[in-house]
Amino acid sequence: MESDHSNIRAVEISLGIIQQLVERDGARVTELAEELDIAPSTAHNHLQTLLNNGFVIDEGSVYYPSLEFLHVGEYARQRKVGYQKAEQHVKALAEESGGRTHFTVLEHGRGRYVYTKTGDLAVETFSRYGSQFPLHVTAAGKAMLAELPDWQIQEIVDQRGLKALTDQNITDEEELFAELEATRERGVAFNFEEHNKGISAVAASVQEPNGSLLGALTISGPAQRFKGDLIREEFPDLLLAKVNELELDIVYSD
Repeated sequence: MESDHSNIRAVEISLGIIQQLVERDGARVTELAEELDIAPSTAHNHLQTLLNNGFVIDEGSVYYPSLEFLHVGEYARQRKVGYQKAEQHVKALAEESGGRTHFTVLEHGRGRYVYTKTGDLAVETFSRYGSQFPLHVTAAGKAMLAELPDWQIQEIVDQRGLKALTDQNITDEEELFAELEATRERGVAFNFEEHNKGISAVAASVQEPNGSLLGALTISGPAQRFKGDLIREEFPDLLLAKVNELELDIVYSD
């Protein structure tokens, strides 16, 4: 677990425990102590505090995150009007395109799925609500990066790196900046089997009424079906129209 002198160690431990409970699908005290390199008594004390405050549950000495996180997550997902409005447009986009559609946002140098919907021609992937994804290998990530100034993009690259997930990935900074410039000119970003083998996608950014970045809308599906004019012409037109509808919906939400 990464540490920084400005962080409070006790909070880091509790957060690390929660992360491990999710990644391991539940864990025992000894497993958490070993993974986080802390004493079993320390792990137990943190778990007991989280338990007493309703953030974990104990099922036969195996601990899990509680549904309190659902309450917190739903608040975060409904916090902005734009987030609320995005859901209906994600559903409509899935119906019209037949693909798997997403509304995503940018947080801490990574993307996060807020809403997803599966159309008739789509393939289920691991894009669960709330899960994170790297920006440089996804259409949504590149669409959102393209809205940022170069210095901020550089900060994210320095922090997160350009790790390759498939042999189609951009791993060179200069190539990434060139792709982001092309994205600005086109208005959409593409992902051709960069995040998941066999899956291609197109995405466009969504702006707040003040012009700042809200998030991105994406259409994805099987690479053998989502190709040629369909993904390069038809879907971008559909996507940009839906982005325009969403942005107007937000503006006139009052």
